[in-house]
Amino acid sequence: MGYVNFNGVGKMATRPEILYPLFSSTISLKGIGEATYLNLEKAGINKVKDLIFTLPSSFIDRQQKKTVAEVLIPEVVTVEIEVLNHKQPIVQNRPFIVRVKDFSVEFNIIFFRARVEYIKNLLPIGSKRLISGKLEFFDNLPQMTHPDYIIPLSEKNVIPRFDAVYPLTQGITQKIFSKSIKGALEVVPLLGEWIDKSKKLESQWPDWQKSVLLAHTPKNQDALSLTNPARERLAYDEFFAHQLTLAIARFKMRRKKGFSTLGGKEVRKAVISRLNYSLTSSQEQVIAEILSDMAAPIGMYRLLQGDVGSGKTIVAFLSLLTAVDGGGQGVIMAPTEILARQHFDNFVDLANLAGVRIELLTGRDTGQKRAQKLEDLSKNEIQILVGTHAVFQKDIIYSSLRLVVIDEQHRFGVNQRSDLIDKGVLVDVLVMTATPIPRSLALVSFGDMEVSVINEKPIGRKPIKTAILSETRISEIINKLSLAIDKGNQAYWVCPLVEESDLSDKTAVEERFRSLQPNFKEGVIGLVHGQMSVKEKDAAMKSFVLGETKLLVATTVIEVGVDVPNATIMVIERAESFGLSQLHQLRGRVGRGNLPSTCLLIYKSPLSQTGLRRLSILKETEDGFKIAEEDLRMRGAGNLIGTAQSGIAKFRIGDLEKQSALMAVAHSDARKLLNDDPRLESKRGLAARNLLWLMEKSKVINLIKIG
Repeated sequence: MGYVNFNGVGKMATRPEILYPLFSSTISLKGIGEATYLNLEKAGINKVKDLIFTLPSSFIDRQQKKTVAEVLIPEVVTVEIEVLNHKQPIVQNRPFIVRVKDFSVEFNIIFFRARVEYIKNLLPIGSKRLISGKLEFFDNLPQMTHPDYIIPLSEKNVIPRFDAVYPLTQGITQKIFSKSIKGALEVVPLLGEWIDKSKKLESQWPDWQKSVLLAHTPKNQDALSLTNPARERLAYDEFFAHQLTLAIARFKMRRKKGFSTLGGKEVRKAVISRLNYSLTSSQEQVIAEILSDMAAPIGMYRLLQGDVGSGKTIVAFLSLLTAVDGGGQGVIMAPTEILARQHFDNFVDLANLAGVRIELLTGRDTGQKRAQKLEDLSKNEIQILVGTHAVFQKDIIYSSLRLVVIDEQHRFGVNQRSDLIDKGVLVDVLVMTATPIPRSLALVSFGDMEVSVINEKPIGRKPIKTAILSETRISEIINKLSLAIDKGNQAYWVCPLVEESDLSDKTAVEERFRSLQPNFKEGVIGLVHGQMSVKEKDAAMKSFVLGETKLLVATTVIEVGVDVPNATIMVIERAESFGLSQLHQLRGRVGRGNLPSTCLLIYKSPLSQTGLRRLSILKETEDGFKIAEEDLRMRGAGNLIGTAQSGIAKFRIGDLEKQSALMAVAHSDARKLLNDDPRLESKRGLAARNLLWLMEKSKVINLIKIG
C-alpha cells in the first residue's frame, strides 16, 4: 500500500495555486492599511484565510424602523431622521450634539472629538438621512453616539439588513473588521469536495465556499448555532483535516515492516501462575490485542488506557516477556525515577522466574556501573531495561530492541518519545496512561493509534469510601488520622493549589506540615513538593514506601506515583480547587491493597454549586472514564489535560466538547478514505489534499507520527 508523501517531489510538494489568495497577507486586501494589518497581526490574523476562519459571534438586525419609539432602549436602531440643529461645544472635550427627529421622536446624535466642519457637511440642518446605531438613554433622554451608518436616503441599500459582529482585538472596530472580512470573502475560491457524498447529503451541508459565505452573513440566531449546516460543515472540515493527518500517520506506521514476534505463551503462563491475583477479563482482552499486533509483520503503535490501579503494568511486563521470547529486547520508560524503580522492583522477581535479565537505568547510574550496563545492553545480555529518560540517551545502543513501553506518555515530550522509538529498528510501541481520556479527546490526540482499554479493577480490590467535609472539621480529621496511624495505617495529605494568594504551593505545603507536626510523634510525618531536588523527593518517597514515615504531606507531585498498599487514607485539602480527573488520580493513590480505604475531600466554605457538583460526582463513582467525561463537560479540553503538555489540537471553529460526535465521524471517514485511496489520487482525494494545505497540516505530518 502506498501513502501520501508530503515532503518529497510530487503533487503535495507545493501549495496548490488555487489556495494562493487565501494564504496572502491581509495587507493585500482592499482597505487594509498598515495600522489595521498590525492590529490584526496582534490578534493572530496574518493571512486572508485567518480572517475567513474568524466567524461572527453575533449579529445586528438593521431593519429600518419608522421611529425609535418602536424599540426597547438600549437597542440598535435604523431610522430615517431630519436634522433640526447643531450644538457646537463651547468647552473643549465636550461633545458635538446634533438634534434630530424621526417620524415622531426627537433625540440627539453625539460626536466626541468631532471635526466640526465634517459633521456639519455630513448632517446639514434640514437634511434627511438614514442612520443606524445603538440608541441609549442619558439623563433620561435618548441619544445615539457615533452612529455606525449615516447615509443619504438615495443610498439606503448600503446598510445591510443584518450585520455580523466579530470578536475584536484592541485597535480594530467592527466597521474595520467587517470591511476586512468583505475583502477576504471576495477571494474565497470554489474548491473540490472532500466530504463523503452520502455524509454531505445526509447532513444537508453546503459546499465549502457557500458555507464560508453563509457563516459570515448570519440572518437569524440559528445561523450562529453549532448545528447550523454551514457552521457545522466548517467545524467538520477542521476535524476531518486533523483526523486525516492522524490517519496518514497511522498508515505510515503500519506501512513500516516489523518483526513478527510470536511465542512467549509458556513463559507468560508461568509468570501468571505465580501472581497472587487473577487477571481480569479486561486485562486478558488487552493482552490478546497487543499480542496480535506484535505477531503481525508491521509495527505496532498502540495506546493502553487504564483507570487508576487497573493493572496496566503487568500487561506491559507480559508484553515485554513476549518480545524477549521472540529474540528481542524490551524497554519501559517511566516519567520519574521512583516510578521506574517501582516498576523494576515489581518485575525483577518475575523476570528471574522467567530466566530474563532485567536492569534499571536512571540518571544516578554513572561511571563504570553505567558503562557496564550499556555494554551488556548492546550484547543482548540485558533483555529488559527499565528507566527514566536515561534509556534513550545518545550513547545507549540496543542489540535488538523490539518493544518500547512508554508509561504516562503525556509526561514526555514528542522529541523524547521519538528519540526512544528511533533506537529500535522496526520497533513495536506501546504507550500507557493512567489518566482516563474521554473518547473525543482520545480521537484528537491518539487517532493515529489503536486503542486498548482496561476498564475493570483487579479482583478483590475494595471500593474507596469518599467523604466531603468542611475545613471547619480539620481538627476532627487530624484526631481520627492519628488514631489510624497508631493502628499501623499510612496516609497522604495533599495540600491545595494556591490561587489568589501571596503563598506559593511550596509555602502552603510547608505550613501544613508544620501545623500537623505537634499532633504526631517525631519522624511520623514526611514532606514532598515540586521545589525539592530529585534526591530529596526520592528520599521522602522511599521513606514512605518503606513505612518509616506514616503520613506524607505533599503537593500534587504524588498524583502519578508509587504504589503503597498500606496507604489507606487520602486527605485532599481545598478539594474544590482541583479538577475532577486530578482528584480521581489523587484518590487512586490509596486503595492499592486489600484494606478498606478512605478519601476525605476537604472544602473551604462557601462551596459553589459547581464545586459541590464536582465533589459529589467523585463521591458517587470511581469510574475514571465517567469522571473524565464529566470533567470535560465542566472544564473543557484545554483545562482537562493541558494543551501545552498534551498536544491537544486547537480548533478555531469546531467545539470539541459539544461536537464530539462529529469528531468520531471524521475519524472513521478519514480512515476509510485512505483505505480506498491511499495516495489521495481520486477526485475526492485531490480535494482532501487541498484541505490539508488549507489547514496547514502538511507542516506537522512528520511530528505527529510520534504522538
